Amino acid sequence: MTSAILVASLLLVAYAYLGYPCSLWLLGIFIARGVKKAPIHPSVTLMVTVFNESGRIGDKLENCLGLVYPKDRLQILVASDGSTDSTNETVRSFAARGVELLALQERMGKEHAQRAAMRQARGEILVFTDVATRLEPHGLEQIVSNFADPSVGCVSGEDRVIGPDGRPSGEGLYVRYEMWLRRLEAKIGSLIGLSGSFFAARKEVCRDFSGEMQSDFRTVLNSLRLGLRGVSDPEAVGSYRDVSDETREFDRKVRTVVRGLTVFFHHLEFLNVFRYGLASYQLFCHKLLRWMVPFLLVTALAANLLLAGRWLFLLLLMAQIGFYALAAWGWGRKGSSRNVWIKIPVYFVTVNASIAAAWWKYLKGERVVMWSPTTR
Repeated sequence: MTSAILVASLLLVAYAYLGYPCSLWLLGIFIARGVKKAPIHPSVTLMVTVFNESGRIGDKLENCLGLVYPKDRLQILVASDGSTDSTNETVRSFAARGVELLALQERMGKEHAQRAAMRQARGEILVFTDVATRLEPHGLEQIVSNFADPSVGCVSGEDRVIGPDGRPSGEGLYVRYEMWLRRLEAKIGSLIGLSGSFFAARKEVCRDFSGEMQSDFRTVLNSLRLGLRGVSDPEAVGSYRDVSDETREFDRKVRTVVRGLTVFFHHLEFLNVFRYGLASYQLFCHKLLRWMVPFLLVTALAANLLLAGRWLFLLLLMAQIGFYALAAWGWGRKGSSRNVWIKIPVYFVTVNASIAAAWWKYLKGERVVMWSPTTR
């Protein structure tokens, strides 16, 4: 029985990270579903939500103003979530160039600010982007072109991590894995998560917008409810720098998972496979099964300890301990000095430790609406 628990736990971990994408790849051979893109120019509201970003908002707005899109079809709207520094003054200095400011008096959180900005948004398509994200000149046209397909309700841009040394990092590899997974999901139907730093949606998809829940995840679920789907566009790239503070990055991961758990457990109806089909399978594997990995890892280690008297299981135990020891050793070194083979276990363990911490916070009743942006 103990050996069965060990094997089952390790197989489920493997399925969460490898088996699931392989299943999507196989399904894609038989039920591939493309996106009918076309160069269209509907009215667009490009929304940037900020809190005390006086040091970065100017560069972000220059980036937005440099995007290739008909100016008479583009509204650039900054929602300032109770900023107390000079952010609002900087945004107002761009007013002559068409940038609009919604200055909220009270800080209530990113999604509350986005929801308030909806009332001022005039675009048929809403595009959400973070202040730390840089868009390619044709990125806006690229992401909007997906809405030529009437089945598309929302579109995710692709994340690109820029490291200070220009070399792949543990996070960079993990981000590329996530982007690959999203493309596989979209190929057979709908992806399950959007890049919060750069995504777009039809305005009708956002009408039931919550000020309490993670907007990128919930926007996909709203699309599915309306019979639409979410897709990923690898040519719509949002670039951002790797984090400079690993402790704050850990906090960001915890925050993201707590917010994801909040949305997931408020929308359990999407696990109804008879109504949502493959989307239910994708939601279970990409979200819930992934979030269960820390518990599976602990179960596997505990079962392995009980079986260590047999040489085969002893070797497996040594492999597990060695992996975690490498991650612990790598964590103590400066990020720039780690090679890829150290960064991968460090990042894997960090991600799953943050998921475990997020479960603890969520089960204690903690919810995340407001936070300070991660320094990059």
